[in-house]
Formats: sequence, C-alpha cells, structure tokens
Amino acid sequence: MFVSLTNLSAALTAQAGIFNLRLPKMVRVRQKFDAPVVEDIPETVKLGLAKLHLPESINMGDTVAIAAGSRGIANIDIVVKAIVSYLKEVGAKPYIIPAMGSHGGATAEGQIDVLKHYGITEETVNAPVVAKMEVVQIGETEDGLPVLIGKDADEADHIVVLNRIKSHTDFSGSIESGLMKMLAIGLGKQKGANMYHRAFFRYGFERVIRTVSQVVLSSGKVAFGVGLIENASGQTARIATVYADELEMMEQKLLVEAKKLSGRLPFDELDLLIVDKMGKNISGTGMDTKVIGRLMQNFEPEPEKPAILRIFVRDLTEESNGNACGIGLADFTTTRLVEKIDRCATYMNSITALGPQKVRTPIYYDTDKEAIENALETVGLTKAKDCRVVRIESTLHLGEVEISESLLPAAQIRSDLEIVGELREMGFDEDGNLKPFGAKVRFLPFPKSKFPPFHFAL
Repeated sequence: MFVSLTNLSAALTAQAGIFNLRLPKMVRVRQKFDAPVVEDIPETVKLGLAKLHLPESINMGDTVAIAAGSRGIANIDIVVKAIVSYLKEVGAKPYIIPAMGSHGGATAEGQIDVLKHYGITEETVNAPVVAKMEVVQIGETEDGLPVLIGKDADEADHIVVLNRIKSHTDFSGSIESGLMKMLAIGLGKQKGANMYHRAFFRYGFERVIRTVSQVVLSSGKVAFGVGLIENASGQTARIATVYADELEMMEQKLLVEAKKLSGRLPFDELDLLIVDKMGKNISGTGMDTKVIGRLMQNFEPEPEKPAILRIFVRDLTEESNGNACGIGLADFTTTRLVEKIDRCATYMNSITALGPQKVRTPIYYDTDKEAIENALETVGLTKAKDCRVVRIESTLHLGEVEISESLLPAAQIRSDLEIVGELREMGFDEDGNLKPFGAKVRFLPFPKSKFPPFHFAL
C-alpha cells in the first residue's frame, strides 16, 4: 500500500508521541577566534610574487596555466586576477585552467561553470579560461603509479598552483588539503583523481599525494605556488607565495598555521547539530569532517572529538549545482535538500573518490520542525528540552552559533564565548521551517538565578 511522505511523517510523529514535544530554547553566542586578515589582497599578491624574481625563470611570451579549484575559497577571484596581472607585467601569457578532479560532472563545460560560480571568467580575471579533461602521463611514482596531468596544464610552458591550505576531510597528516593535493588530485582530472583515490586504499592518502605531487614538481613545469590560509570567519588570513622546490616543505608549515586559525564548534559533545547549509563551496564533503567529527572514510579511524550523536542538515548551497557529496554524513535532512540533488554530479564525485557511503540519503522530512523533533527522539533518555543542541550556518561559518539552554552554564563561564542574544524558543515560520539566523523572534528572559536549570533525564 502506498503511503505519502506527509502521512508517513505524521504516523511516525504520532508513534513517537511528540505532538507536544518541548524543544530546547536557544541563544546566540559569538566565538572569539584569533582572526588575522589580509587587508589589501592585490597588493599582497604583487609583493609576494615580486620576491620570487619571476623574470629569472619565466621568459617573455611564455604561457602560464594558473590552476584554480572548485572550493569556495575567500577572494579566490581577486587572487587569480592579481596573479594574472603580475604575470602579464613580466611578459607572460597566463590563462586559467580548472584543477578539480571530477567536479563539475567531470566535463570541461561543467568545470568552467564551476569557476564561473566563483567569479572566475575571462572577463573578470582578464585571462582566457581553458578546460580539457584529457590527460597525459608525465612519469610514475616509486610505487609504480602513473602520474597524470591535464592537457590544458601540460600544453603550457609553466604551471602555477593555487589553493587554500587546510585540514583534509578524509585523513590527518603533515600534508593534507592544499597545493600538493592540487598538483595530484586537481591536475589529474577525473581519470587521475579516480586512480589516486583507488591507490589511497593501498598506500594511504598522504603517501599518494606526496609521491604524485613530487613527480609533478620534478617535471620542472611548476613555476611557483600560492597558498591561502583563512581564519575561522572565512576571511583571507595569509597569502604565501613559494618557489616550486620549497613548496612541499612550506606547505607543512602553513598547515600547522592553518589548523591554529581554523574554526570549531564551541562544544565537543552534542546530542544534535543543526547545519543550515552544506555544499561543495563549503567543503569537499559538503561539511568539514573535522568540524563535525565524522569522516566515514574507509581505512581511516573516526575522530574521538567532537562527538555528535545526531546531525541534521537543512539545505544545499546553490553553488553546489546539485552536488550533495557528504549528505551521507548526516542522520536527518529535508525534502527540499533531497529534491535539489543532482544524482549524476553527486554519484560521479562519490564514485571517483571511492566514497559511496558518503552520499547515502538520510531520513528526510518536509519541514525542519519534524526533522528536529524526530532527531531528538533518537538521543536516548534525555528529554528534548534538555538536549545539547548547536545550530550553525555552515561548517565554514562558525563565528556566531546558536546553543541550547542546557549548554548555557558552561558558555557563561568561558572567556572565548560571548553571549550576544537572549534565550528564545526555536523560531519556526508558518511552514514549520527554522527562520534565518538573525531573524526577529519572540525572546524569553533568562532565569533569575545565575545559571539556568540544568536537567538530566532519569
């Protein structure tokens, strides 16, 4: 017998006995992170490139392929434009290539469209955008893996690699997500990315990335790298320009710096994390796995902290173009997110990365209220109103978050947290969905005592 999703939701709700479920009240808090910011990005890029003495290695008329990826990196279009401008000043002929493995549906047109979403077009950066999915082999690693790069990169006299340096979503090491990964996974296009992900199962992530990128660097085609570090607010905190022969060593140092500046949740143990949006412009897995404490990666151990019992993801970013890789990391989601999923792009990405488990569809409901109520029914003996809940805009935006009333005692005595709102009921609109961050809702006064009551279920 066919049962509609609406009827099923009502039946499950009735069975769980949550018609009058009292949800926890929430309050907004601001996290105090160390947050340096690069004030003048074009000038900083120019000064950094000037220190590399490029006219000594790049001749007049040389073509230079600037590799740009598929992440939502702060000011990426401004950085690319500044690199283009400087290369033209020294007489080179720069052009942009997508270095994003299988993203964009593993098509040249799709990858050009991804760059366009990040403001990178011929008109905006004053250089042609050239995309080819064909690859050429330029060597092999000590483990016998063929090293592949795109023809769009191989046809240039020089390659410039540009990327944000940060923690990787699938593993931890001294080299994670950054310039080295771009040289291997990004430049390798779909064919190279798929092969290297297969090799991860045998040799491990860091070894494959290092050995492949070392071959690319030894080819002599890489002119220099530009590494970007972001602060916890997603702003550009540092721009590092580095010679090709120093790239591997420098990236290790930059990763340490990046991890110190990265955002994190205010609490390590939660019953429910509510994520407003996930997406490819936020993280390769839609949500930063190091923030949510879930890798779901074969042959890699799960982090001990943070320990989050349930995760509810509300929506998918427009910039993802339907690529919902990482949705499987959530326990609950919404019908609106599921209906935005482009299965072709999502499945292509997950199969290339050998991570089909990360695109499994969670339980989904028509409204946020239903999803939250049912999620809180699955946390054990703790009453819903006493659950430890945090709501974030995304794993990339952690400066201000909402926490539940049971977390207030701890928040009020911490110097790195500032309470900037008032205790309030969860604000739902007439359709049963959470109101946007900052929306005006009915506020509730704090309890008269210093700390609000802290309840434990028996």
